[in-house]
Amino acid sequence: MRLEYPAKVLLAWGEAISGHRDLRDWLIKNGYPELGIFTFALLNKPDARKWLMENGHPHLMAVITGVEGDEEALAWLDRNGMHVLNQLALTGDGEEDAFRWLMENGHKELAVIGKKIHKVKTDLDEQYSDPHKYPQA
Repeated sequence: MRLEYPAKVLLAWGEAISGHRDLRDWLIKNGYPELGIFTFALLNKPDARKWLMENGHPHLMAVITGVEGDEEALAWLDRNGMHVLNQLALTGDGEEDAFRWLMENGHKELAVIGKKIHKVKTDLDEQYSDPHKYPQA
């Protein structure tokens, strides 16, 4: 279970979360498949969520479900010493205190990633709640 990444990889991950397909594919093909697949799991793709769990990345899945309000996922991250990832999830859920904590504790890249996650999830929520975007029968 990898928890540390070079800054350039974190920057690429953030851009992949924002929709940069070439960087997502680069992550997948260059030793960071969990970060590329995370972008699909964030978009509620069941096969990507399953892949994260089955391939040793439950912490990344806990970040996603924590962003979605799963208190047990947040508690699991804390119980397992992944306080930074807990703060990432909270930032992704829109909590400004968590964003500030990441910034003040030397995790600026993750703070930015949390904001990008929040934007993706907010956009998804708006899509799901807009009846004009439902498929027509």
